[in-house]
Amino acid sequence: MARLHLFLAALWWGSLCAVGFMVVPMLFMHLETPAIAGHMAAKLFTAQSWLSLMCGLLLLLAAKRLDQDESHTPSPWVIAGMLCALLIEVGVKPHIMARDNMALWHNLGTALYVLQWLCAGKTLWALSPAQTELAVAASSEQSD
Repeated sequence: MARLHLFLAALWWGSLCAVGFMVVPMLFMHLETPAIAGHMAAKLFTAQSWLSLMCGLLLLLAAKRLDQDESHTPSPWVIAGMLCALLIEVGVKPHIMARDNMALWHNLGTALYVLQWLCAGKTLWALSPAQTELAVAASSEQSD
């Protein structure tokens, strides 16, 4: 079950990195017009929001099933990241699509996206085994 936690956190954080920091900027560099790139970016961000919400939900359900102790429970970070994804999708996106005060809503969306990225990163960091845990696991495997 610990591998599932790690996989979900890595999928969440990695997809945020790929979509927000690589794919969407490339759309604006390579597509004919900003309008076409913006339309495609909106579709990608919607898919990313749903992926984030599903990863977060599965992380919370898996943590509840394991009944983890407080030191290893990433729940506050997961919930905060899920809230950011939800706010982007239902709060920010409609204003951007309606072209309302674009600078304000793009900046707010960017801030929420970066905050979600930080929450996902903190979750991944919290679930990753420490170097001492890895060394103990490796030495116990060698002695077997």
